[in-house]
Amino acid sequence: MARFIDSHVHLADPAFDDDCDALIEGARVTGAVALICIGESLGAADRAEVIAARWPGFVYWTAGVHPHDAASYDPDTVPDAIRGHVARGAVAIGECGLDYHYDHSPRPQQRRAFAEQLALAQQLGRPVVVHTREAVDDTAAMVAEAGNAGIKGVLHCFSGPASLAEVAIAAGWYLSFSGVVTFKKWMDDALIQAAPLHRILIETDAPYLAPVPHRGKRNVPSFVAHTLAHVARARGLSVDEMGDVTTHNAQVFFGLAGVTP
Repeated sequence: MARFIDSHVHLADPAFDDDCDALIEGARVTGAVALICIGESLGAADRAEVIAARWPGFVYWTAGVHPHDAASYDPDTVPDAIRGHVARGAVAIGECGLDYHYDHSPRPQQRRAFAEQLALAQQLGRPVVVHTREAVDDTAAMVAEAGNAGIKGVLHCFSGPASLAEVAIAAGWYLSFSGVVTFKKWMDDALIQAAPLHRILIETDAPYLAPVPHRGKRNVPSFVAHTLAHVARARGLSVDEMGDVTTHNAQVFFGLAGVTP
């Protein structure tokens, strides 16, 4: 049984209200070493913390503000709330970033909220989990600046372009691949092949983006095995080998117990 860490799962989403613990246990018995529960809003981070408390040493959580909600980012209250989460054990800042596809928040406010959370990551010594969509130039510029400042991050659910991958890799960042790599329309294994092996993570982004053969269903943490299998094939490794690599990478990135970055 291959080991894995789902590096990005929204266990605090209402889609998991009825069976969250059963799904966590299902992931554990199918090879999961840990699950990273994403707090993409302060409310989600609060719920994620409660879930993590029920699964110590197995479920970890993050805290941040998604670009969709950047318009409501309050610089007088949000940073202190995130600091509180980190003080209590949150392993990363985010999910934060830029989304110019939906533009639910004005772009200047997205950039401000992203910049403030990058600064928090630097101050608090935590990595940052980044969402980016149709914002390549601005994301690249901010990632490059963050890398120069020693900030560590991951571009989650990465699907390109190669130019952004190059910037992230040069900045010392990681790339996380989701079930998107199993879709029929996926034609970018070159992205997986070009990423340094020690900078690759895998994720579900559950409950979203269920991989083949579960397209159209609610995604769950154990489904990350399908993404792992595809990434392993793209890199010419066995599933067990790729599972060990990505598990170690996630342990290093998130600073999980027993691993020295």
